[in-house]
Amino acid sequence: MISISVPVRRILVSVTLLAAILALTASTAEFNSISHATAQETRDCPVRVTLLQVNDVYQFAPVDGGTRGGVARVSLLRKEIMKESPHTLFLLAGDTISPSIESNTYKGKQMIEAWNLSGLDYATFGNHEFDFGPSVLQDRMRESHFKWLAANVVDKKTGKLFADTPEFVIREFDGVKVGLFGIVLQDTLLTSRPGPDVDIQDPCAAATRVVPKIHAAGAQVIVALTHLSMSEDKQLARCSGVDVIIGGHEHTLLESMSGHAPIFKMTSDARELGRIDLNISKSTGKLESIDWQIIPVTDSLKDDPAFVALDRKYGPLLKSLEQPVGRTEVQLDVKSADVRTQETNMGDFIADVFRQATGADIGLVNGGSIRADATIQPGVLTKRDVLSILPYNNKVVKMQLSGAVIRAALEHGVASIGQEAQPGRFPQISGLRYAYDATRKPGARITSVTVNGQPLDNKRTYTLATTTYVALEAGDGYDMFRNAPLLIRPEQAPSETDILQKAIASVPAIAPKIDGRIKRVDLGKDQSTCN
Repeated sequence: MISISVPVRRILVSVTLLAAILALTASTAEFNSISHATAQETRDCPVRVTLLQVNDVYQFAPVDGGTRGGVARVSLLRKEIMKESPHTLFLLAGDTISPSIESNTYKGKQMIEAWNLSGLDYATFGNHEFDFGPSVLQDRMRESHFKWLAANVVDKKTGKLFADTPEFVIREFDGVKVGLFGIVLQDTLLTSRPGPDVDIQDPCAAATRVVPKIHAAGAQVIVALTHLSMSEDKQLARCSGVDVIIGGHEHTLLESMSGHAPIFKMTSDARELGRIDLNISKSTGKLESIDWQIIPVTDSLKDDPAFVALDRKYGPLLKSLEQPVGRTEVQLDVKSADVRTQETNMGDFIADVFRQATGADIGLVNGGSIRADATIQPGVLTKRDVLSILPYNNKVVKMQLSGAVIRAALEHGVASIGQEAQPGRFPQISGLRYAYDATRKPGARITSVTVNGQPLDNKRTYTLATTTYVALEAGDGYDMFRNAPLLIRPEQAPSETDILQKAIASVPAIAPKIDGRIKRVDLGKDQSTCN
């Protein structure tokens, strides 16, 4: 049984625009508005273009024990909204093909079928769109009834945009034109499997190339559909002059402003639907104001009947995942925002069982591999719970490493903390304790490391258990592990899912708790960064 508490962010940002100071306040409980123009005594009613937003949606079925999310619910919401706002575009800000339990079998095909039924208009790539490689992504794109947009993803062989995606699109509503383009984070090259023939260009370089073309095509209003970190979205807003950014990636409800563009991000798995109304002058084609609302997607909403056949098709797999495998006596923290930034009880537990299963001195798990993005309540743990926590099914290998390499790995793991990022590289560990100061320069943040109570010796050899993704593929940038001697090779190694499931099943109930093995010593200091 999974539940999640979605935080509400209220952000007040002041900007100078047309010699006026505009206050931007965001709340899920209120309908919000921001003005982009001075009041006019007489003017035509503006044309309203509604953007509906989801991002980071890995399952078409409801999550959190059926209480939140569900693409079928979102689909019916969209239809209801279109009755009173017919100029509506439904947008997905990246990450849907992977990872999930279902995608391990169907490689994201089930998600494309769901989006086709839902009436999705446009999507940009997230980093996880490339998890199965570029050829599988192209297969999913061919199956899509909607358009994919990514102005900075290039096929190195042809020099053209990947899979011939359009550089941008123009949509016209009641005489006004809106331009849209997509942007993907460059970290995809490190965190996924785009292959050697795919390049991802700098977001600002791509945007400054595309935006003038959109204006030249007659659109005064420009929407960037992005999958970036918030700090990168802010940079994009400042360098490009776009009017609004529909973003994703963090799995956290975020609303901010940079340049003159508001930035919106929902959490994940369609737990809410963002509604952004663009009010555009009919005479000038320029944006006059923006209204927005965050709509919780809960079990009080009905499913779109069009999804009955899809539910029937994938029902047997979904039902098989409800098989009990064990119990937990305590709440398990597998929220993305936590496992990527701090010690959590489930991060400790997973690293512990990796180390114990392989007999290694140290266990290391990159936080981005822990995926459920929820709080699992005390009670029965099902096969779905286990597979949602570790859906990739990587093998767990054992390596020999010097203390110096282990120290370098820890430095890499904490290098981007404090930069408005939730880095997948963040190291959850076992058999080792470390402290770091995020106000120091990257590469010099680790302040202490001990292994079994003794200071880490840079010259000594240690054994470390981690996944093939980290050890052999340099996943999340852990290239310091390349070419390390392997004591347990992939062909002999157990899978991460099997290790976790056996550990849960081996006791009447698990009850992991944090023990202070990871400490951030700068908490309480001024942690502000320029962004």
